[in-house]
Amino acid sequence: MSVYDTLKSLNIELPPVAVPAAAYVPFVQTGHLVFLSGHIAKKDGKVWVGQLGKNIDTAEGQQAARAVAIDLMGSLHAAVGDLNKVKRIVKVMSLVNSTGDFTEQHLVTNGCSELLGQVFGPQVGAHARSAFGVAQIPMGACVEIELIAEIG
Repeated sequence: MSVYDTLKSLNIELPPVAVPAAAYVPFVQTGHLVFLSGHIAKKDGKVWVGQLGKNIDTAEGQQAARAVAIDLMGSLHAAVGDLNKVKRIVKVMSLVNSTGDFTEQHLVTNGCSELLGQVFGPQVGAHARSAFGVAQIPMGACVEIELIAEIG
């Protein structure tokens, strides 16, 4: 089954690449690696604002991270032209806007990691990962995630 068949079965439509909000590009390819810039969580086309441990719980944070994964796949598609060319999701780095006592950043980030695994399968979608709690993210977003992929 192709990646696109899996996306269709999950009722996921890939969005176009978002216009950068500052002085950077959405992705850079060097050799067989594609580095995607951080993508912030969006809900209904607007920044998904909030702070984990204050006004967003872990379950909602997971949904925000899942939404970021969909945006990341849209950018990855734009970068390589065909998601079936992805040989491996190498690394995911997640920044979770959270209070000092919130300790479930890793569970929030599962929203992204689990969807990538589901879409790309265990051989391609399993990846190294970091999840950090941070005091703030641009525009008040609750989650920001970046990704590195290897292209075959």
